[in-house]
Amino acid sequence: MRLIAKNKKAFFNYEILETCEAGVALVGSEVKSIREGRISLKESYAEIKEGEVFLVNCHVSPYEAANRFNHDPIRDRKLLLHRREIKRLTGKIKERGLTLVPTKVLINDKGKVKIELALAKGKRAYQKREAIRERDRDREMQAELKRWR
Repeated sequence: MRLIAKNKKAFFNYEILETCEAGVALVGSEVKSIREGRISLKESYAEIKEGEVFLVNCHVSPYEAANRFNHDPIRDRKLLLHRREIKRLTGKIKERGLTLVPTKVLINDKGKVKIELALAKGKRAYQKREAIRERDRDREMQAELKRWR
């Protein structure tokens, strides 16, 4: 598995409860662009419509060599999951008020593009501030340890 992109904002804005891996229905120019690392997950999320899962607001930059056969950069892309997984995710989203957030884009050994989806619960403002304080504390501690070496 080769990591192409990571959604760092998702780990800051959400508390990740559970993850699963899904395939993505893409056109050729999108695959080539993703292999070059030209994908952004910043404002994206997954949505379940009529028993199918779609990736919304994911930006895949146009592939330079595709000319007029290029794709729409911000189109909804269908995620490929088994029916029982979709039903399980639907139940959890409706029951607990959770969100489906993409956290990583990977290319597996066979060359297929995969998206790691996370069932996430939104963090409150005070939880985000605490995470920032903790991160700063760790950074300062590492700097002190480095100074003493």
